[in-house]
This record gives sequence, C-alpha cells and structure tokens, in this order.
Amino acid sequence: MMTITYSVKNGIYINMTNRCPCACTFCLRHNGEGIYGSDSLWLEREPSVEEVCASIDAWDLAKYEEVVFCGYGEPTERLYDLLEVAKHIKAKRDIPIRINTNGLADLIWKEKTAPKLQGLIDTVSVSLNAANQEEYLKTVRPKFGMDSYEAMLQFTKDCVSYVPNVVMTVVDVVTSPEEQARCREICDSLGATLRVRPFES
Repeated sequence: MMTITYSVKNGIYINMTNRCPCACTFCLRHNGEGIYGSDSLWLEREPSVEEVCASIDAWDLAKYEEVVFCGYGEPTERLYDLLEVAKHIKAKRDIPIRINTNGLADLIWKEKTAPKLQGLIDTVSVSLNAANQEEYLKTVRPKFGMDSYEAMLQFTKDCVSYVPNVVMTVVDVVTSPEEQARCREICDSLGATLRVRPFES
C-alpha cells in the first residue's frame, strides 16, 4: 500500500512523486523510509491524479488547516497533475494549499510556471538554504548546475505576483546566523518572507 497522503500536525501532506532534480546534503530521504511517523514515502510507482484525489477524499478536511504538496520528491516534477489535484481540493473545500518546492520548476518544464499557480495555490515555500550561488551548489547539488540558483530566485520573485504568500526557507544546520541574515536580505529584495526551519533528524 503506497503512502499517497499523510498527516503532519494540522495538515494533510501529498506525496505524488519521488523524482527530484536535487541531492541536498541535508535531505530527509537519507534518514529513513518516512518522516513524522508516516509509513514509507517511497512510491512503487507514481499515483494517478484519480488515485491522489481519492486518497485526499478519505480525509475529513474540515479537521485540518491546510493541504501541503510535500513528500519524498519535488512536487513540481508533476506540476500539471498537481494543479489538477489542487482544483479538486478547492472544489471540495476552501482550504489553504501550500507547495514545498526547491523552486526549480522553470528549469524542469523549460517555461515560466509561477503564473499557473494563480487562484489555486495559497502559499509557495521555496528552499533557499544558501546566501550565494557557490554555497547553494555545494549544499543543494542540483542537476541543472550553474543556472539553478538564479532560476530559483527568479521563480520566487515571479510567485510574489501570483501567490498570496511566498516564503523562503533555510535549514538551521546548514546556515550560520550571518548567512541567515544575508538570506533575509535576499528574501526582502524578492518580496518573500524568510523562515529558518529546524533540521528534523
């Protein structure tokens, strides 16, 4: 039985893919089969949109505060399927929807993707995790190489025009207080909010 959806605190999380263009040094996938007490998040295959919607329908969304696209992969690897699922959720209930992303959707799809989120996604949380390109490449190890850092920043800036709440995150174990201060300046320049998140071992 694949784990397509799982609960964390006051949210329902959606695990649609295990594909990711990054190999972050701090990635939780290195630590085990699942997170926050979930069953294994490794998928034997990618679930269809219909399967994802059916899994969501099994939850009473009235008991939760948000739905989050976040599993053992990069959600925007399945951007168009993700948007179909978001439409299904919004038709059922006006509950906030968040995407946790590495911000490389434009490189994955070779097109501007932020406009597609308008009206469906309430929060985009982009992994920043470095105050400059050099540290980013060492920490995040994206397959797209040198173009990745600027593409991530541009995607974030674009999202500010289409999504009500845009957040960038840094993990406390890979950034010093000085780097976090610089990251806050970057967020301010893009119109995003910085969140320093604790590493979950």
